[in-house]
Amino acid sequence: MEHTEHDYPPRHKSGHYRFIAAVVRPILNALGRKRWSGTENLPAEGGFIVASNHLCNLDPLTVAHMLYNNGAPPRILAKSELWRMPIIGPTMRHSHMIPVERGTRTAADSLVAAEAAIAHGEAVFIYPEGTHSKDPDKWPMVARTGVARLALATGAPVIPVAQWGAHLVMPNHKPWFRPWAQPKFQVLVGTPVDLADLIGRSDHEALVEATARIMRAITALLARLRGETPPEIPWDHRRGGRVVREPRPGSAEARGTDEARTEQARPGGAADEAGDTAGEDAS
Repeated sequence: MEHTEHDYPPRHKSGHYRFIAAVVRPILNALGRKRWSGTENLPAEGGFIVASNHLCNLDPLTVAHMLYNNGAPPRILAKSELWRMPIIGPTMRHSHMIPVERGTRTAADSLVAAEAAIAHGEAVFIYPEGTHSKDPDKWPMVARTGVARLALATGAPVIPVAQWGAHLVMPNHKPWFRPWAQPKFQVLVGTPVDLADLIGRSDHEALVEATARIMRAITALLARLRGETPPEIPWDHRRGGRVVREPRPGSAEARGTDEARTEQARPGGAADEAGDTAGEDAS
């Protein structure tokens, strides 16, 4: 896949952002080869959400590189600890990234900032999983519902993205850096995820369904990049394995499951399938 770039009208690029890009892009070009595809799916104007898989500390830069070169410098949601680090902290502040206070009552404030960025026509880049993938085979995991909350509240397009290759330079949880690896930094951009029937809703069922659709889109794109078949059930790092989650009691999905069990128990009855989002609940 050859990388592509489009001449879209530039969104806001602060002087600090341009300086950072001038420093980072040559480094990324030296570490690996760009292989971008599907960039025509990026909205030419208006705010939108980019949702990607996450494998290592380098891949935010490889995806941001693609977005920046295509006229959409992203506002990245990232853990607030980065703002307290030397060099990285000032870089995050001056490029107007969005800190997430994970595990606190103020964590939702990041979504307020993200909504404001979208309203100003900017690209907001978020990792639905909230952390690096813990899947032993590096497939996307069960995700949290933050990206769905943002999408359903704003109505902004959600652009699924799959990336592969950066982890070969900077393996996750490894003490070494491999600048000699020279991988292909593959980034595949998909078409917007269809959430039209869920926009404006904030109930648990809608959030779970929207999250499931987004993660299915990302996983399908990654399968295309890797040329492999993903597992049917995503890894749940909070449960330490591939666990099918039970639907929340009283939800439409749970009611459907109960009806299926009743039908299955009837003599000659057909067994209906339970909702396929159960394994992807990420509340």
